[in-house]
Amino acid sequence: MAQLPNRLLAVKYTIDGPGLVPTDGTDATLKLEKFVSQIIGVLSLVGVLYFIIQIIFAGYGFLSSKGDEKAMEANRDRLTNGVLGLFIIIVALGLGTLISKLAGIENPLDLNQMFVKMGLQ
Repeated sequence: MAQLPNRLLAVKYTIDGPGLVPTDGTDATLKLEKFVSQIIGVLSLVGVLYFIIQIIFAGYGFLSSKGDEKAMEANRDRLTNGVLGLFIIIVALGLGTLISKLAGIENPLDLNQMFVKMGLQ
């Protein structure tokens, strides 16, 4: 049995005859792609929810401050940070999508397609 060249680092191997022979490399890249995509999605969702909760708490703090200047300033800072954080998350996701579209990558997390286009599979 001929030994196939190892072009990917994430390749499954089977012991067959005199050495290791790579088997299905697409399975490993698809699993990595799915894992990275899920991590990015979960972190984005957690970040958006966190900053929305901060904005809500800042609004509640404004209502319950009763004219206290220190409390008003703290809540103003919390509101500013919440809006800024939410804006940064939205811009980062949009900018990442824009750059990937300009680079000609339809799905930036499709590692299997990227490896095929680079000739690594």
